[in-house]
Amino acid sequence: MRIDLHTHSSVSDGTDSPAELVAAARAAGLDVVALTDHDTTAGWAEAAAARPDGLTVVPGMELSCRWFPAQAPPISVHLLAYLFDPEHPALAAERARLREERLGRGERIVAALADAGHPVVWDEIVERAGGGVVGRPHVARALVEAGVVDSVDHAFATLLHHRSPFYVAKADTDVLAGIALVRAAGGVPVFAHGLATRRGRVVGDEAIATMAEAGLVGLEVDHPDHDTDERAHMRGLAGELGLLVTGSSDYHGSNKTTPIAACTTARDQYEALLAAGTGATPFPGPVGPGG
Repeated sequence: MRIDLHTHSSVSDGTDSPAELVAAARAAGLDVVALTDHDTTAGWAEAAAARPDGLTVVPGMELSCRWFPAQAPPISVHLLAYLFDPEHPALAAERARLREERLGRGERIVAALADAGHPVVWDEIVERAGGGVVGRPHVARALVEAGVVDSVDHAFATLLHHRSPFYVAKADTDVLAGIALVRAAGGVPVFAHGLATRRGRVVGDEAIATMAEAGLVGLEVDHPDHDTDERAHMRGLAGELGLLVTGSSDYHGSNKTTPIAACTTARDQYEALLAAGTGATPFPGPVGPGG
């Protein structure tokens, strides 16, 4: 089996619709794909309806979180959540709050860019997002279309990175609270790209051990932003902590150059993940409302 457990559609910051994403997954030879848009389940129903024969779709989400170290600034971390109940009240309320945070943050970034003379318009960016979760990649694409930068990567390297004067932080979920919310909703929390040092500051092994004590189930080890040494370290840490090991592409369509199925998950790890989730089942099956 070929299994990719981390992908994004146009419902958040990918460029493929959920229907196009599941078609691309099957065309790439995948047997299983997880749809993990940022802070939303709004693509689940379309992905289920468009699911090609022979493809299993795992319902999921990527939750925006923070780790709060003692006497140091917080660190942005992402939590992949699988097979949770989309109607669980507390988790539904938190993802709604996070979407509002993203919206307000995006509007402030665009206002700052426009004040500096860059030809970007917030209402046009929201319209192009088609009702999905608006994030920095949407702003990046607007900068590309306006001719300000050559590519989405160029936008992030020059105007949208964490040290840019246009960067705006958002109030993400404490990761320990996020783990508790996902588990309470019957879901399976997995720490996404935890050693991707090219993205910025990362948490240490002690923090990951604390997450494991709080109910973390797995580590995303095989990821395009992890080099060989980082993968080896994470795999060893997962073994020490008794955590599952996953692999995935973190596919975003044309917003990133990484193809779907670039990294994959072993079958036994996938089966253990399925056994741990009680809030939802892979598609085909009943699908809750998006949000």
